[in-house]
Amino acid sequence: MATSPLTLQLQLQRSLSFSHSLIPNLYHSFPSFTTLNFNPRKQPTIQCSSRNSPVETTNRNSVRNFSKKIPSPSSVSHTDKSVSLESKSLNRVIEKKKIENENVVEKKKKKIKDSRRVKLRLSLDLCSKRGDLNGALSFYDSAISQGVKLGQHQYTVLLYLCSSAAIGVLRPAKSGSGTRTLNTQVSSVNRNDDDNRFCSDSDDDNRVLDNSVSVSCSSSEKLDENDEFKNLALRRGFEVYENMCMNKVEMNEAALTSVARMAMAMCDGDMAFEMVKQMKILGLSPRLRSYGPALSTYCNNGEIDKAFDVENHMLEHGVYPEEPELERLLRVSIRAGKSDRVYYVLHKLRSSVRKVSNTTADLIVDWFRSKTASKVGRKKWDKRLIMEAMENNGGGWHGIGWLGKGRWQVLQTSVGNDGMCKCCGVQLATIDLDPVETENFAKSVASIAISKEKNSNFQTFQKWLDYYGPFEAVIDAANVGLFGQWKFMPSKINAVVNEMRLKLPSKKFPLIVLHHRRIRGDKRDAPISKAVVDRWNNAGALYATPTGSNDDWYWLYAAIKFKCLLVTNDEMRDHLFQLLGNDFFPKWKERHQVRFGFSDNGPEFYMPPPCSVVIQESEEGHWHIPIEAELNDEAERRWLCITRAKLDLVSEDSSTTSKDKKPLRNGEWKKSVTRNESANESQYRNPVNQKEVKETPRGLYKNIRS
Repeated sequence: MATSPLTLQLQLQRSLSFSHSLIPNLYHSFPSFTTLNFNPRKQPTIQCSSRNSPVETTNRNSVRNFSKKIPSPSSVSHTDKSVSLESKSLNRVIEKKKIENENVVEKKKKKIKDSRRVKLRLSLDLCSKRGDLNGALSFYDSAISQGVKLGQHQYTVLLYLCSSAAIGVLRPAKSGSGTRTLNTQVSSVNRNDDDNRFCSDSDDDNRVLDNSVSVSCSSSEKLDENDEFKNLALRRGFEVYENMCMNKVEMNEAALTSVARMAMAMCDGDMAFEMVKQMKILGLSPRLRSYGPALSTYCNNGEIDKAFDVENHMLEHGVYPEEPELERLLRVSIRAGKSDRVYYVLHKLRSSVRKVSNTTADLIVDWFRSKTASKVGRKKWDKRLIMEAMENNGGGWHGIGWLGKGRWQVLQTSVGNDGMCKCCGVQLATIDLDPVETENFAKSVASIAISKEKNSNFQTFQKWLDYYGPFEAVIDAANVGLFGQWKFMPSKINAVVNEMRLKLPSKKFPLIVLHHRRIRGDKRDAPISKAVVDRWNNAGALYATPTGSNDDWYWLYAAIKFKCLLVTNDEMRDHLFQLLGNDFFPKWKERHQVRFGFSDNGPEFYMPPPCSVVIQESEEGHWHIPIEAELNDEAERRWLCITRAKLDLVSEDSSTTSKDKKPLRNGEWKKSVTRNESANESQYRNPVNQKEVKETPRGLYKNIRS
């Protein structure tokens, strides 16, 4: 049945009215669906309706109103973008929170690892102080199993303990003991040292360690419990070193030195020397202790050429052997019967050590009493050439080689107040710096002082010296004023100045160097009398060092510049004087320092020794070797007088007695001043102004200046 147009329009109107109320809800619930599937303009009924009918107009208005309520496609698209941005923002927040949570977890893990690492370091340091190798290895194994990453310090401690045990200076603890004990020889060296020895700047410990293995390389004793402990230390030590290399932990000098010691424990000098060479490749500076294992091993094994190769390597890299190293070279040279090597080492001892220890003295005696020593030497030589060489060297040695042939006679003796040997009568030399050396030394001191001083204070002092100088003596006034007590006493300075002035040839005031605070006085010290200060100033003899200046540089420079006496009891051993090195300073100090003391009669001066206290070689090829003493009392110092046996002994000076010339027996020179005798009494037993020494002041000064 056909449907009329009016009926169709009414159905369409009802349909549109229903849709009008439903579509907003559908849109809010399903925005995408509504946008894609609904478009009122495509309704077929509209296309079928007449334009002019009332129903069409109403229907068109309804559709228009409905269309206004439906969002446009562009509006819907903009809303979608906002929702998408909000979703992305939310995802970013969630992701950021996740990362933060992961970071917190990582930080907690890192904190736990750091805590473990700190605990490991503290535990290993404690084991190092106790000498507890087993405890240290236990901590190490635990750390590895827990994945704790070890640093350079931890590896260095472990290597130090392993190397110490390998060469026998760590002993396994007895049952029930909580710690390991250090060898008494090592602990005595470090009884006042709380720091880990591998970090120490001193090489003393390393010499003890290196010497401790000297028996093991040449001994064939049966293994004992300590040998098993040493083998454990070696095995674990190289395991630690291998792990250090695998983990690419940066090497340092201490770690490589410990590996060299382990090589020494196996009597492998080549490996020990290779560790030193590795330092140079890695850009590390070898130290004196670094060479000890290789040198000790080669010497103990009798490999003399390789031992001297080590010494050459030291010198090439600016490391200079000291007495323990030279003693090893001397020992291996004597065993090998190499007279030229012995001669070389004796002169190395002369230039760098000056006075030898009792152990070195024993070696020297052994050499000169050997058959090899009696067979070496020239029968004829050019005396003029020898004297010329001695003059060029500054006196005291020629360096030409062994002179004479025949058996040597070794006697103990002392040196008289006139500087003559009480045994053979030879006048020992006074060795000073030559003029060029003195000038260079003064420039060196000035350069260091200027770099340490503020502003131009030191340059001002140099100009002052040029105007008021020269001087025949310099007084370290602060040292004099504080002598024997903490309180500063200006009267002592005045007494020393007046007494020294009387002893100088010109009778001119000596230069007085004193900090201006001491002159002016402060809460602790009373000022110096104005009359005394005016007298010194009027004589041009007082220099007040300014605030911020170290007066040590001032009085030292003045004494060097004018080649004059320096009145001070300062031993000049602190870091400031160490900057000057060991080449010239000890030699200069020996010839120019005047020590002082006080008695009831006033100041007493102790002039420099009448000869240089250093190994001396005469033009006849004889030797005089001073022995190191507990107290450097020159009147009591023992010397070795070494001459050819066929030489007749000459007459002695007035102070010589028959007891002064007697064959040397082991240990005789080891006698020192009795313990109940105070250091001051021993040091100042023979002051220059006592009756025993009758020499004019002019003669004393001339002896120093010459």
